[in-house]
Amino acid sequence: QVQLVESGGGLVQAGGSLRLSCAAPGRIFSTYYMGWFRQAPGKERRFVAAINWAGTSVYYADSVKGRFTISRDKSKNTVLLQMHSLKFDDTAVYYCAAGVVVADTDVTDIDEYNYWGQGTQVTVSS
Repeated sequence: QVQLVESGGGLVQAGGSLRLSCAAPGRIFSTYYMGWFRQAPGKERRFVAAINWAGTSVYYADSVKGRFTISRDKSKNTVLLQMHSLKFDDTAVYYCAAGVVVADTDVTDIDEYNYWGQGTQVTVSS
């Protein structure tokens, strides 16, 4: 059973910052694409950001470009999502995911991801 463990969610005022972390098993972390998705109440789970296994390519949803940064901490087998200038619309449960993404054009596709964390709540107050 592969476990991805998220942490770092919480309540923050609009304009503030949070950093999410996702710890993964070593064999997954070093060979899989790692991504973040989010799901707001009553909405579908949607792509936020992803990073390839080498950490050389990153991908972002248009809604978070310039505000969020995804990165890998290889010493801790952890993927980080640094979020700045948070908006009310960023409020959601954030999920970490790992997948074997065959093509870069598929990186936003939820079906490309095989393993998921339990989710962490991010609430932005307006």
